[in-house]
Amino acid sequence: MNIAEYSIRHKVVSWLFTLILLIGGVVSFTRLGQLEDPEFTLKIAMVVTNYAGASPRQVEEEVTLPVEKAIQSLPYVKNVTSISSNGLSQVQVEMKPEYRAAELKQIWDELRHKMTDLQDQLPPGAGTIQVIDDFGDVYGILLAVTGGGYSYQDMKDYADYLTRELVLVDGVGKVTIGGQRQEQVLVELSRSRLASLGISPDRIFGLLQTQNKVNPAGKVRVGDEYIRIYPTGEFPSVQSMGDLLISEPGASELVYLRDVATIERGYAEVPYHLYRFNGGSALTMGISFASGVNVVDVGARVDRRLAELEYQRPAGMQLATVYNQPKEVDNSVSAFMLNLGEAVAIVIAVLLVFMGVRSGILMGSVLLLTILGTFIIMKVMAIDLQRISLGALIIALGMLVDNAIVVTEGILVGMKRGLSKLEASKEIVRQTVWPLLGATVIAIMAFAPIGLSEDATGEYSNTLFWVLLISLMLSWVTAITLVPFFADLFFNEKDVGGKNGESEDPYSGKVFVIYRRLLDRAIHHRVITLSFMSVLLVVAVVGFGFVKQAFFPPSNTPMFLVDYWLPQGSDIRATQEAAARLEHDLLEMDSVEQVTTTIGQGAQRFMLPYMPEKSYSSYAQLIVQVSDREQIDPTLAATRELIRDRHLQAFAKVKRLMIGPSPAASIEARFSGPDPKELRALGVKAQAIMQADSGLESIRHDWRQQEKVIRPQFQEAQARRAGITREDLDNTLALNFSGRNVGLYRDGSKLLPIVARPPDDERLSADNLNDVQVWSPAYSTYIPISQVVSDFKTEWENALIMRRDRKRTLTVQAEPDVLGEETADQVLRRIRPAIEALELPPGYSLQWGGEYEAAKDAQAAVFGSLPMGYLFMFIITIMLFDAVRSPLVIWATVPLAIIGVTFGLLVLNSPFGFMALLGFLSLSGMLVKNGIVLVEQIKLDRERLAPFDAVVSASISRVRPVCMAAITTILGMVPLLFDAFFESMAVVIMFGLGFATVLTLIVVPVLYTLVYGIKPGEDQHV
Repeated sequence: MNIAEYSIRHKVVSWLFTLILLIGGVVSFTRLGQLEDPEFTLKIAMVVTNYAGASPRQVEEEVTLPVEKAIQSLPYVKNVTSISSNGLSQVQVEMKPEYRAAELKQIWDELRHKMTDLQDQLPPGAGTIQVIDDFGDVYGILLAVTGGGYSYQDMKDYADYLTRELVLVDGVGKVTIGGQRQEQVLVELSRSRLASLGISPDRIFGLLQTQNKVNPAGKVRVGDEYIRIYPTGEFPSVQSMGDLLISEPGASELVYLRDVATIERGYAEVPYHLYRFNGGSALTMGISFASGVNVVDVGARVDRRLAELEYQRPAGMQLATVYNQPKEVDNSVSAFMLNLGEAVAIVIAVLLVFMGVRSGILMGSVLLLTILGTFIIMKVMAIDLQRISLGALIIALGMLVDNAIVVTEGILVGMKRGLSKLEASKEIVRQTVWPLLGATVIAIMAFAPIGLSEDATGEYSNTLFWVLLISLMLSWVTAITLVPFFADLFFNEKDVGGKNGESEDPYSGKVFVIYRRLLDRAIHHRVITLSFMSVLLVVAVVGFGFVKQAFFPPSNTPMFLVDYWLPQGSDIRATQEAAARLEHDLLEMDSVEQVTTTIGQGAQRFMLPYMPEKSYSSYAQLIVQVSDREQIDPTLAATRELIRDRHLQAFAKVKRLMIGPSPAASIEARFSGPDPKELRALGVKAQAIMQADSGLESIRHDWRQQEKVIRPQFQEAQARRAGITREDLDNTLALNFSGRNVGLYRDGSKLLPIVARPPDDERLSADNLNDVQVWSPAYSTYIPISQVVSDFKTEWENALIMRRDRKRTLTVQAEPDVLGEETADQVLRRIRPAIEALELPPGYSLQWGGEYEAAKDAQAAVFGSLPMGYLFMFIITIMLFDAVRSPLVIWATVPLAIIGVTFGLLVLNSPFGFMALLGFLSLSGMLVKNGIVLVEQIKLDRERLAPFDAVVSASISRVRPVCMAAITTILGMVPLLFDAFFESMAVVIMFGLGFATVLTLIVVPVLYTLVYGIKPGEDQHV
């Protein structure tokens, strides 16, 4: 009793299996997690170290270099990049792509241990090494808190309150506030009062440092008790600091701090990160989700909680949404489910038209049950509904009915030949069960390079492989079980069988007659047939060189970004003012709904492909939301013109959001070498080449402009006589201009820096540096700075020193026209020879980054596992046929698929990107699968027919299954043509499979007769 007979005779078991798939699938679908993009681990951490007062070169040599060296001793590291700037070292470490979230936890712990061990080796003055391993956290809901007329503290209090409430919502991972300012205690010391009283500022600073310091005062035994001693004197409040006695010991007059200073609590004068929203100051709240949740449900719970807390919102304070991933996911999943429904409807309609009503209903039912069964296994394997998994279901649709078509066709043909339903089912399943399994496994293995790829793009898209594996294997199971069961229920032997109970030829229709004549002519003239195919292949290979190349396409989210850079060294407040002007201009456009501006660094990562910029005071980014996706390109064009006309003082780059992992710039030329001057010279030459190409814009390099630095010329001898050291000079200058950190004030769990500076009426500017007064311990009074400084010179320095893998590296970056038709690859091909022709001094090198590197790494990861996957596929075909010639016939047709692929990409002007590559791999699996079924049928027919007749008979019997599989797959792909992410893959599969149908039905039989030496009309067995 084979499986088909069992399914028919044991109807209770078959109904139970059907109900499990039906009910379990519906329940599982409602409980699947929903995401916008698949869960993806960003294997990046930041190591940040402050080194106040150090020049960029000092930071590089004394902090960045030892940090890089320690990091690269870890065996997990892929690359290390760093930015050394004034007083700050930012080192980014990226781990190798094969490590996933579970391993990264241990890796980050090892990284922290390395940095802890290194801390004592850093120079005095270097701050604590901070490892930021949540750099890749995605805050799917980004809110903006604004309030005209409210102070920063008011907005902060409201944001803190919401944070405490929202973090308790089920499914919320964490809530962070962006744009916070450093709170501090400001002590404004009057230099004139200190001079008149003869009090050294260092005495005040020393008292401030020690007065509030926590020190052990010991314990004393009192009877049986051991009591701790804890003196008073610490500052209970900010204002109580004014009661600090600062006069010298033995002085006749008691002087308190309030006599020479005003004390208040406030915020740092120069913030390091600011937000604006729709023209006003703002704070942001980023809400991330726990792993494996349905973000749509979590988003609804967050909305409900916010509605419940609405009564606590101060009048006039607003809570706006910058980005709402749950809403985007809901729209995305709904759109994909609509596409899936359309694809299913198309497939079923095709089946109804070409296979008849009963056959169409049968296979449509099996298709729906297979999809529902796939949801069950997805739930078990914790595969969420997201862009990739839903796309995989649509891609699989056509292939899901392949097995069912073969079995249904076999049952119908058997019944027309006079067999009963049971006998026809048993016979076709017996003949095809293993060939179909082998063909299904081969189709799955074509996608294996995606599932086995260790690259970031492979991790991003590997659910494509797993969903296809689940659905295709389940389609094989349902084909050999439920198809015979439903055929027994739906088919009527009187309706399907031959007339008067006699058998009839099922292939007597016009289509079969025409195909028989065409095939007979192709075999008779097989040299001409194969020569023609060879010519088409050569033309296609040549034509493929004209196909556009791309990595990942831009997103359809109605939002774009503007990177806005003032000259290096600009104050963050000047950057804020300039960005506010651009923000105002953008908000006047009718298509712009809202603008969020982040100043000083990138925004919190609100979507997976978004890469936040690091800390720069001259940087701002505007996140512009337009009314709908059709307005993206017109608004982009208007924004670009606006910047060119009214914001010439800044470098600005307009860019779209991307789908999938994307590099910082589309085109990057990295020059590495020891001398910054030589690197800048090479960068200038590369920029000139790029600027000469009309297809590029946003051309710049990442070292940016050099920055001015004021260098007081310290006179050692005169300073020593006055008892003044270089440290005294540094402290005095810091005190007079930016303020000097002189201690800590404890306020509960907060540690606030105490910053000393002169009051506004005594503060100096760069125009009166010579008016600075320095305290002289030798003379116990202030003396003019000119007595210890001979001159103030202004010099230039490299404000940013970039390194990659411990080498100084300058990267020239550019973008293709954001509104143009050319891809980065097309422009790179033009400029690459000229840049590579630049003469590099000894010790210097050039590497290409950007999309070129990302695509190369992704393709290398895929092709790395490709040989093993294809070898396994070839071995399966050999095992199926127990021969070598038949597999060679089948595999010889695979390269010919490029004919249809090239034609489709050129006709529709679609780029060949990473997803198109995956589509081509899947196409090869479909080709081999169809070839296996055909050659297996030829093998069976040769047992009862002459060789030539067997080839023709088997080919004719495969016409309807092969054509039906191709039509259902091609038409099922139609909805994906309108999705930016899957468009190129859909084009590859649709056009490639359309031509592949010809390959299977014409070229395979021709090659088979050639390889086996079968001549037309030959009647002997071979």
